[in-house]
Amino acid sequence: MTYSPKLSSAFNDTKNRSTYISPQSGMCSFCTEECAGTCEICLAAVIGAQAVYPTNTGANQVASEKDYPIDYSHFNINGRVFGAVGANATYEEANIFNVKIAGEFGKFNKVKLAMPLLLPALIKMNWEDYFGGAAMAGVCCVIGEDARNKDPELQIKDGKIVHFPALKNMLDAFRKYYRGYGQIIVQCNIEDDMLGVPEYAIKVQGAEAIELKFGQGAKGTQPVIRLKDREEALKKQELGGLIFPDPSAPEVIKAYEDGVCPNFYYYSRLPLWDEEYLVPRIEELRNMGAKNIYFKMAGYDPVDLEKVIRLASKAGVDMVTFDGAGGGSGYSPCKMMNEWSLPTVAMEDAVCRIVERLKKEGLWIPAITMTGGFASEDQVFKALAYGDGDVTAIGLGRAAMAAAMSGKKIGEMIKSGNVPENLKKYGSTIEEIYGDLADLRAIYGKEANDFSPGAIGVFSYLNKLAFGVKHFAALNRKFDISYLDKTDLIPLTREARDLIKGRWFE
Repeated sequence: MTYSPKLSSAFNDTKNRSTYISPQSGMCSFCTEECAGTCEICLAAVIGAQAVYPTNTGANQVASEKDYPIDYSHFNINGRVFGAVGANATYEEANIFNVKIAGEFGKFNKVKLAMPLLLPALIKMNWEDYFGGAAMAGVCCVIGEDARNKDPELQIKDGKIVHFPALKNMLDAFRKYYRGYGQIIVQCNIEDDMLGVPEYAIKVQGAEAIELKFGQGAKGTQPVIRLKDREEALKKQELGGLIFPDPSAPEVIKAYEDGVCPNFYYYSRLPLWDEEYLVPRIEELRNMGAKNIYFKMAGYDPVDLEKVIRLASKAGVDMVTFDGAGGGSGYSPCKMMNEWSLPTVAMEDAVCRIVERLKKEGLWIPAITMTGGFASEDQVFKALAYGDGDVTAIGLGRAAMAAAMSGKKIGEMIKSGNVPENLKKYGSTIEEIYGDLADLRAIYGKEANDFSPGAIGVFSYLNKLAFGVKHFAALNRKFDISYLDKTDLIPLTREARDLIKGRWFE
């Protein structure tokens, strides 16, 4: 059998003409010259290199379509009926509502979490409610890399950012709802770091946390963007970007004037950070006022995973988020979303084994977050349990943004009097239909009645996940999630058993 999708995808609205597919290639087994051209090969024959990336970006999300041979569905959740751990074995204490899911992390500055969740880096679509809902739920959230490109008022002088007013709006989307839990984090890639985004974020806009990005589970390289003409290429070059070919080169100028110039591409630099640069850089950011420093790491080779954890330990990094295959959200190469990186559960296994080794060396271990394809409470519980106490939080990016988008859209429909048919049984107003608005009023008072429906949607979605995790923990008679471990999981397949026994990579 093949695990790769056929040559049709929602990434770019392509489809195979035939119902008969050649498994290895993903092509129609019967390919004819009469075909009007609907598959990925045909699209590439027309738009060329652009077909490496999804054509359906913009106000949409796209993610991996590959069915991996190992994931969290290969485990069921265990259950127990005697005793209680983390609470006295009484009816009053040992119940779902008393399961402790809050926690904290951080080396120099402690960050409280109301629930073991995190909203990974995004800065597209309904980011206002994505960040606002995170604050309401009491979890961390991350402003995505290259956020500066979202600001038409951005100003750069002498290679450094001097004006980036949109960053304040991004930070305030979280800060106006902050209630003592969670934190909003500014993610920076190589370009952001070179342009001084961390300095500007900390000194001018009062950001408290910076995340340095090595990669993500859907995009291990950096994006390549085709530019429309030489004029745009020159503007990007003036801002410090890498442009291919060089629009300032004499031979390129002549080719452009002669009408034979190739396409121009803007390319973000690959992360080539090392210990020599990062350790003093992180100390520099702390001295500027950063309270917390984070890393974002993808499912690279296990040797690289260990290097990042060791580097985070030496630099006193507060948390490392590991992003595995199966996720995605934005501008990632189509085949990279499907065909690269460790599957999340395999990556978690590798990371946890590394952490155990480093613990024995007496090293500082940063908090660990796992992300990459999570959407429901059973997945969250399984990942926490698989982490044997070494995993602090689970990241949900696409799913939380889906809640932000649908929460906003449904709210608009209700306000216009067009209540969706499937929701009419709950009522006709936002107060009647949004079931967890009462919980928000209990936290913020009656002003919660005026909160954005999109942010309420994110809060409600995360609240559902947290409540579901409590049920699974109570099912195992564990009333504090710090006690979760692999004994709370039942491997269903040989691959799952081999993973737990440490033989899956052999």
